[in-house]
Order: sequence, then C-alpha cells, then structure tokens
Amino acid sequence: MAEPKEDKPKKPKAEGGKPEKAPKGDKAKPEAAKAPKEPARPSGPARLQERYQKEITKRLVEKLGRTNPHSLPKLQKIVVNMGVGKALQDKNRMEQAAEQLSQITGQRAQITKAKRAVSGFRLREGNEIGCRVTLRGKRMYEFLDRLISIALPRIRDFRGVNPKSFDGHGNYSMGLAEQLVFPEIDPDKVTFTQGMDITLVTSTNSDDEARELLRFFGMPFREA
Repeated sequence: MAEPKEDKPKKPKAEGGKPEKAPKGDKAKPEAAKAPKEPARPSGPARLQERYQKEITKRLVEKLGRTNPHSLPKLQKIVVNMGVGKALQDKNRMEQAAEQLSQITGQRAQITKAKRAVSGFRLREGNEIGCRVTLRGKRMYEFLDRLISIALPRIRDFRGVNPKSFDGHGNYSMGLAEQLVFPEIDPDKVTFTQGMDITLVTSTNSDDEARELLRFFGMPFREA
C-alpha cells in the first residue's frame, strides 16, 4: 500500500487572503561595483620646496651673511583671489569662476561675500562677490612652480613681472588678466575671461630680502 503523503505547512496569509511577502532586507543584495581607485600622488616634497631646502637656503646665507637658517626669509602662503562683480547679474559666473579656481590651484575655492552694502554699485551686504584660495605647504610650492614655469611664459608679449610690486612688508602681489594661461583650463569650455590677483606672503618684512627669495625661486622680474 502507498504511504500517506504528509501535508505541507501552508504559508500564513495576511489580512485580505494574500500570502505575506518576505521583508526586503532578507534578500541578498548584489555587490556594488567598486569605483576605480585614483592613482596615488607622490608623497615627496614639491620640486621648489626641495630646491629651497637644498639650494636656495645656502644662497641666501651667502647673500644676506647670516648663519642662523631660521632667520632666512621663506614663503609662508599664497593667496589667489578672483573678484566676480558680474555675479550679481549672473549667478552662473560665480559657480564657473569658483570651479576654475579650484582646478587651477588644486584646492576647493572659498566664496567671499560683501561685508557692507554699497548703493552706488547696487551691492547688498552678504552678496557673493568673489572667490579665493589660500595655499600652504606642498600645494603652495606646486602652484608657484606652475605659475613661474608654465603660466607666465604663456602671457602674450610677456616681458617680466614688476619688481616693485611689494607692499613694504615683504609681500608681493601681481595680477593676471585671464585664467587661460593655466593649462588646467580647457578653452573650449570657457564662456568668459576672468582675471585674478595673486599675493605671495613671506616671513620677512624687508622687500629687498623677499625680492631675492623670489628671484632665487625663478620669478622673472622685469629689468628696471
């Protein structure tokens, strides 16, 4: 005789007569595709940073006649600033300018806002009027290297920078008329030209010492 078949347990039904569905968390989720890893950056010092430590300090000791290396002038920071006044009429200009400044410097740009209202310029307090980046350490030396060796020679009819653009406290300021001199900017994606101000802050209060420091870095000063 055939053995009687055992009754299989029925799935519990929810209200309405439909079987309950398993919770979504019980299902095995497919593994997400791993994003490709970015190539590792070299961990060593920048080229100009290494040059300052091994070569420029010795030349400054001979030039200034000092024996204490801590008293020698050195570069502390570089501030790159873009004034985007037309952003009051077109907000897209501010976004594009900040993005381009980040590409040039390799660091996220900070949006600057007006501290006071100026009725003559239709400017209200808190309006976004520019963007800036403050560079220190390795990024500072890398930016200075690209500025001296790549960007400045690409300026049309370039004859050197003004050797007298110091503020009396050892800090040097210069201006660029457009951002296209930097190779990081794609000319096909640029819809407007944007200038910028670059300030090199040093540890000395003497303009002459700061001028010698920048000259040893390779800054192409114009002959007076």
